[in-house]
Amino acid sequence: MTHPPFETVPARDGFPLAMRVFAADPVKSPGTVAVVASAMGVKQDFYAPFAAWLASEGVPTLTFDYRGMGASRPEGLGLDGFSATIEDWATLDCAAILDLVAERYPGARVVWLGHSVGAQILGLIPNRERVHAMLSIAAGSGYWRYNAKPLRYYVLSMWLFIMPVAVRMAGYFPGRKLKLVGDLPRGVAEQWRKWCLSADYLGAEGDRVRPGLADVSIPITALSMQDDEMMTLRGTQALFGLYPNAQVEVRRLRPRELGLRSIGHFGFFRSSMKEPLWPMVTEWIEARAGLSIEGLMPKFRRKLRLMWAASEKPASSATSVSGRPETMPAAARCNRSHAR
Repeated sequence: MTHPPFETVPARDGFPLAMRVFAADPVKSPGTVAVVASAMGVKQDFYAPFAAWLASEGVPTLTFDYRGMGASRPEGLGLDGFSATIEDWATLDCAAILDLVAERYPGARVVWLGHSVGAQILGLIPNRERVHAMLSIAAGSGYWRYNAKPLRYYVLSMWLFIMPVAVRMAGYFPGRKLKLVGDLPRGVAEQWRKWCLSADYLGAEGDRVRPGLADVSIPITALSMQDDEMMTLRGTQALFGLYPNAQVEVRRLRPRELGLRSIGHFGFFRSSMKEPLWPMVTEWIEARAGLSIEGLMPKFRRKLRLMWAASEKPASSATSVSGRPETMPAAARCNRSHAR
């Protein structure tokens, strides 16, 4: 599959970011633009088939690499000594992408499709008011006690020993060599480690970030995968408990109910999910973001309308795709949960 060429977009501090724009038919487009924000250590290339499909459904879609990642990694240079933090990704990189969207698509409604850390950092983006709704995919607090089994049993050794030692020796986190996450700039790795060792996760930054988190009041739908090998429902609930004023609903996707063997932390964006899962995004845009999408595949429309019909339930209840309440309270607005 041929993808659009990379465009170079200056971040707010001038750093060159690599971005792709998957254009949609202007006649078909309803004035909605989607931005896909990547998971930790994942290149934008991973999301290209999904972005191309979403554009074919009438939604122009942008993908990009954070500084130091993928095509936004300095060519011919290593990450040793490269300066970047997760907050830089939000305040400088994501903000620049939203600036460009506002310039290139004036008046368009922006939906933020955040995968893992791409959803976590919405409240850190200074111009977040340009986002009209967010669909969070497999995102939650990275606090180690909220990790899925068996990850939670050994991830603490990564935060306390493997990562600090590797960063000290290499000057960055050599995740590719260690077959853990991927290469990360030192500042990104160290800030992520700090968050994952705190029950408040990114709230560990205190008063510097909490006003921004509280400022988010848009509709947020969080998709939690029952078979996520990294993230638990409890972790998803804890993350969005940091967004006290957002209109949050948590949805539990159960592979068997969808006729799938597995979804996991990364599976939602794989090409094999084009029919069973991707139409959920266009239906969500129509049902939850208050927008209109033409061209949703008819054979999925009734099934998905039934799925999202339960979205009128209070945000304090977690629901599976079948509309059945979860056996545990979602507690989407508090940091504590009785989830197991």
